[in-house]
Amino acid sequence: MDEQLSLNTRFENVDRHITGWMAKNGVTLLRISVGIVFLWFGVLKFIPGLSPADELATRTISVLTLGIVPPDISRPVLAAWECLIGLGLLSGRFLRATLLLLFVQMMGTVTPLVLFPNETWTHFPIVPTLEGQYILKNMVLITAAIVIGATVRGGKLIDDPALLTGQN
Repeated sequence: MDEQLSLNTRFENVDRHITGWMAKNGVTLLRISVGIVFLWFGVLKFIPGLSPADELATRTISVLTLGIVPPDISRPVLAAWECLIGLGLLSGRFLRATLLLLFVQMMGTVTPLVLFPNETWTHFPIVPTLEGQYILKNMVLITAAIVIGATVRGGKLIDDPALLTGQN
């Protein structure tokens, strides 16, 4: 019985240590990883045809601006926008502005699901095409940005529920 209690105590200590580390570092690692994704994808868009989302993105911007903004303008603007988001997330500076840019960019990113359903769905709304899957994965980026945004005023993740109830 004592051996089982000792094993449980050791497991509890390891678990506390791991969840404490996650709470301490998780948001920072999330911010950095999302920043890398935005910077990487943004850099790819500077070179026409290098990004798999290039043509769909520029066509979407053209439709949303009623043809006023052509691809040769929208591509570098979108590339710079995404790089700016990436750099903001990587640096951890100007996070409110960075997250605003991210959310505005994401609104534009999901519009092809509606504007170009033949290209984004094999069977609407159940089976997305590869392009549709590329767009739908952005839900993870949006949710990550929400978690990051919850900490811009200095908030932190708490790994011990007793701290919330004042029991510690």
